[in-house]
Amino acid sequence: MTILLWTASLCRPDPGYGGWSFVRRAEGLTGPEAIKGAAGGERRTTRARMSLTALTEALASLADQPADTAVTLYLDDPALPSELVSADGAYATAESEAWVAARAAVAARPVLTLAPLTTEEPSAGFLSAWADFGLDTAKTRGSFKAAIPKPNLLKFPG
Repeated sequence: MTILLWTASLCRPDPGYGGWSFVRRAEGLTGPEAIKGAAGGERRTTRARMSLTALTEALASLADQPADTAVTLYLDDPALPSELVSADGAYATAESEAWVAARAAVAARPVLTLAPLTTEEPSAGFLSAWADFGLDTAKTRGSFKAAIPKPNLLKFPG
């Protein structure tokens, strides 16, 4: 089985309010058990932190899967893959705690493929809307994380 993960993040302004989201789909399965996702947000954050949080949360959703499960991860942040292999990159310097957590999550998945998520893909719009929801909710409630409801996930175009 292969697991597909998609992530999105944003921050307005940067630094400012931020949001993130991810969707996980298991190839070969159908129905509600095949897909899950979450969104969240924070106040006084950065785009780098939101990108790293989306990545960490997406990979944490794989706790029920063996470490050697093949995973393809689509990232909306084009800088993130190169940041993850750099010991002293901008993300490591600006968001050291989130960066360490993200690197550990990536290291725990030996069969992981990182791929870009372009804005032209239908899944990017879905994820962006949920990251925006995370940002808006963080403005009124503060930091939070919530599951994306199953009826919404079943409309995921990925």
